[in-house]
Amino acid sequence: MSKSVAANPSKQGFNRKKLISKFISYFFLLLLTCITIVPFIWTVSISLKGQNDVIFSIPPQFIPNTFTLENFITVWNTLPIPRYLLNTVFLTFFGVVLPLIFCSFAAYPLARMKFKGMNLIFILIIATMMIPNEVTMIPVYLVIDKLGLMGTYTGIIITGAITPLGIFLMRQGFKEIPREIEESAVIDGANVWQIFWKLMFPMVKPMLGVLAILCFISSWNNFLWPLLILDDPNKYPITLGLYQLQGAFSANTRLIAAGALIALIPVIVVFIAFQRYFIEAAYSSSVKG
Repeated sequence: MSKSVAANPSKQGFNRKKLISKFISYFFLLLLTCITIVPFIWTVSISLKGQNDVIFSIPPQFIPNTFTLENFITVWNTLPIPRYLLNTVFLTFFGVVLPLIFCSFAAYPLARMKFKGMNLIFILIIATMMIPNEVTMIPVYLVIDKLGLMGTYTGIIITGAITPLGIFLMRQGFKEIPREIEESAVIDGANVWQIFWKLMFPMVKPMLGVLAILCFISSWNNFLWPLLILDDPNKYPITLGLYQLQGAFSANTRLIAAGALIALIPVIVVFIAFQRYFIEAAYSSSVKG
């Protein structure tokens, strides 16, 4: 084997270039990972530091001199965190389930059916992604006010029930399914609803998982819209609760970091649980491409 490689300099040079390219790729990925994870590690460090530990120092002190959970206990006892988490779970549940259903309903005909103006409709839907949310916030706010939904969870949920990004993702998922499967179902006597719900919908689980993660993160971290709609502190999600925490402890960075971690833990758990769908969706897209 070594003689064949030595006898073929071009192959040896190709392997060397491939090794160097892989090394550079891994180096930059490792560098990017370090850049993105440092703020998280710093937040964890601050939340575990005692009152005598220095927070802001050069170089940063990531390892506390005294580990303590007092910051988490103080935040938990000061604010109604369980109530905020329960409100957030309620909003996030509908913020995930409704987009999965409605975006699938909208994407299926755009991917599997042929009708006049189909491409134009899809282009118009995608074009709305270029419009900032701040531009549409005022007219949507006025509509919610006219409907009498101010101060209600419904006014928050319906605005995110369907998204252009969700339609785009689900359309790509439906388009990857071979036509032969659908034709076989038609021959067996299945109607449109049966084909969609019993055949097509289960086959796009990877894309559903990706959309579920994105909707979960968006709903869980939603801050500005609940701030505009809700006026009862008992209905606040965790993001608004942390906003109150910052107002109560504007100078206590330790408590703010502890509260941020309490809100971040569910997001990490959900992402770890559903990350395989990201991999499956990326792999299926790359194979089709």
